[in-house]
Amino acid sequence: MTAGDVRLREAASAPWYAGVTPRHWRILWGSYLGWIFDGYEAVALIYALRPALASILTPEQAQAPAYYVGLAIGITLLGWGIGGLMGGIAADYIGRKRMMMISILGYAVFTGLTAFAGSFAQLAILRFITGLAIGSEWSTGIALVAETWPNRARPKGCGFLQSGFGGGAVLAAIVWAVLAAFDPLGKDSWRIMFALGALPAFVCLYLRRALEESEQWMQALKQQRWAATAEDAGHAPRTAQRPFTLAEIFREPESRRRVLLATAMSFATTVGWWAVSSWLPAYTEALAKAAGEPANVWGPRMGIIYNIGAITAYVLSGFVADAIGRRAFLLATYLGCIVTSLACYLWTGGLVPFLGLAFLNGFFTLGFAFSWMAIYLVELFTPAVRATAASFVFNGARLIAWVFPIIAGQIVTLSGGVAAAALTMSSVYVVGLIVPWFMPETTGKPLPE
Repeated sequence: MTAGDVRLREAASAPWYAGVTPRHWRILWGSYLGWIFDGYEAVALIYALRPALASILTPEQAQAPAYYVGLAIGITLLGWGIGGLMGGIAADYIGRKRMMMISILGYAVFTGLTAFAGSFAQLAILRFITGLAIGSEWSTGIALVAETWPNRARPKGCGFLQSGFGGGAVLAAIVWAVLAAFDPLGKDSWRIMFALGALPAFVCLYLRRALEESEQWMQALKQQRWAATAEDAGHAPRTAQRPFTLAEIFREPESRRRVLLATAMSFATTVGWWAVSSWLPAYTEALAKAAGEPANVWGPRMGIIYNIGAITAYVLSGFVADAIGRRAFLLATYLGCIVTSLACYLWTGGLVPFLGLAFLNGFFTLGFAFSWMAIYLVELFTPAVRATAASFVFNGARLIAWVFPIIAGQIVTLSGGVAAAALTMSSVYVVGLIVPWFMPETTGKPLPE
């Protein structure tokens, strides 16, 4: 046995966290803080939206509340998609750290301003601008962690980072549960939910000191490596003039194929969560009312359990994806989304067993369904375009998906219940059972450079 074979065997037997230094954890924690508040903001919208609309809609608008719920969510998603695409491109030009700070500061300010909305038009404008800022944070954080963590630990680190969204969602559910219990401002208590969203502005002070820029990204720019994928390296221009990153990921054949296929799966995840799972609190409240239980208690309670399921999946996702491979992970994810969504919205039994279903639904529809993008996308593209490609897949799907919450709201209005809309929209998860067969297997491979 050669010395090289011995080193390989020792590396294989070492724990996954071997080589992870305090610097790596500091980068992860800084990115995690930003993603926590993204999760808080997204879920705060779901909980606070109905009481907010009850407070600010005109009598005429109040005749179709489900429509305005869907419209507000759709407008947020549209802003999220546009902002995410712009932010990802910017992160490949000005750096991951700088773009992350701009994003966090932007959504902190405009989430806080949402607390002062006095009409639906004002709310919609503020939600759109907030969406612009939120969208650009994810791809920058994922790219930064992926490019700095050791290859063996990278999927776990990206899964841990993704769990910040679930942590923020649980935080939002807890805050909403407290507000529902004490009702400090009466019908305007929802405003507190958004006012607290201004707190992430202080995170920027920490990020200025804690985060370091990605060496891999800086080296790619220095060496003028513009190819979007390793397979397309022979097609990339070898000039000092850098090609526009968004054009580059579509100009190269292999990159274009990967972007389009991954975006199809992202579309399934996005529509599934915003047009299916976002109705789960309302469905839980309907079950509670039918059982003679207080709806304002069971809605937030379900939200906490649902997001604990998601956090559990986030933390486990890197380990599971490494153990069974990327393709098997994707197939298991979308099959789980279909099964648990059907089980939830066909449920007519007791509330306590329903919470168990909500845990499983959160595990798949919010946990695994979003974790694959954190783990897998960074393995498909080079550092010169990594944030651009990831942001297009993650946020570009929203440029199409934003209309589906509005459609779901219309179905609710026409059918008189959320179950019909959720069951109809959950069929989108079938996409995730088809696309993985056409995607490359990247398990165990280093990041392309």
